[in-house]
Amino acid sequence: MENMTPKEIVAYLDKYVIGQKDAKKTIAVALRNRYRRMQLDEEMQHDVIPKNILMIGSTGVGKTEIARRMAKMMNLPFVKVEASKYTEVGFVGRDVESMVRDLAATALTLVREEENEKNQEKIANYVENKIIEKLLPPLPAGANEQKKADYEHAFAKMQGKFEKGELDNLTVKVEVPDHPTFSEDGLPPQMIQVQESIVKVLGAYGKKGSEKELLVRDAKKILEAEASQELLDEEQLKSLALKKVEKGGIIFLDEIDKIAVSSSSQSRQDPSKEGVQRDLLPIVEGSTVQTKLGMVKTDHILFIAAGAFHLSKPSDLIPELQGRFPLRVELNSLDEETLYRILTEPKHSLIKQYQALMKVEGVTLRFEEEALRAIAHYALTANEKTEDIGARRLHTVLEKVLEEISFIADEYAGQEVSVDRALIDEKIGSVVEDEDATRYIL
Repeated sequence: MENMTPKEIVAYLDKYVIGQKDAKKTIAVALRNRYRRMQLDEEMQHDVIPKNILMIGSTGVGKTEIARRMAKMMNLPFVKVEASKYTEVGFVGRDVESMVRDLAATALTLVREEENEKNQEKIANYVENKIIEKLLPPLPAGANEQKKADYEHAFAKMQGKFEKGELDNLTVKVEVPDHPTFSEDGLPPQMIQVQESIVKVLGAYGKKGSEKELLVRDAKKILEAEASQELLDEEQLKSLALKKVEKGGIIFLDEIDKIAVSSSSQSRQDPSKEGVQRDLLPIVEGSTVQTKLGMVKTDHILFIAAGAFHLSKPSDLIPELQGRFPLRVELNSLDEETLYRILTEPKHSLIKQYQALMKVEGVTLRFEEEALRAIAHYALTANEKTEDIGARRLHTVLEKVLEEISFIADEYAGQEVSVDRALIDEKIGSVVEDEDATRYIL
């Protein structure tokens, strides 16, 4: 995946996000430039800084989805944060460095999952052996060769039953770890270090716990986590995660327009907004932040900022911060045709999701072409009459249309239910015509 060309990246994103070609191209080139940078000699690598991106567009047009899908595709650590949630140093609230700590935690989880995947066979063998050892009576010390052979035969027989799932309903005693109750959310690094010291003293890292009797199928999950701790070196995981953050981390900074200080605004909160921008500047420029992985350099983390900029302009951000987002891309508002395509074309489109949900109840849900067109039309009309929330309006309209069918789905079990234009008009038409009803219902 890391060697994908910009065209291949855009083709992948096209499966999940409709339209917005300019944004996809910009993101694809930014990703490819990361790969290109890694091929340079080490001295030049330090000088090639990521070109951060500013995405401008209304809510619901696909800004977050493009960035999220891209990070998932490349298996990169990714966090989405809201700029409006941060406060400048000295105020009560989250400081901007916490976004890097969040990214570090995400990277550690990602690396642990990758390593578990690589060691899947070893983990499975560990779990199998542990459970069978708990079910079979232990071999006494000094047992003769015959008893050893009998034990091995019984063990092999149990392995066959384990693989077929025949032991799942038996019970075994396993040690259930006592998880620490501390939270690192928004805490400064000094407090995190104090927490970790307390946790170590209390032995609350999950290595000591209470013994409980569980079904084998439930015990498997506990033992998988135990196997992961036994087989994986925590320090090596941290080292891999640190590398992943510094070379491939992505921070999606949403609602950046909410901390822009409009030239026409005289709000008392404005100094605080500018303070957040100034605190954000060194993180985006490149600084070192203390995290659970150690010191993380932010020089090559890719920052993607996004905002609607209805009440402010990108030029209302402080000049230094503007300069750190050299790539600007404007996302298009969604027209009726695009809304229709969003309903039907993506790999897991809304229509496919609802059909799959109803299939669980044994109901085959079929949408007529005219009905789909009507849903797109009413969603656009609702966006025009009230706040424009983009593709999210489709969720509201569809939920209103299918509410009754979903509620009594058991009565339709084994049947095909057709959603036609008449049903859409009946459920939505009158609501959309009334502006007040649209505002409160849709």
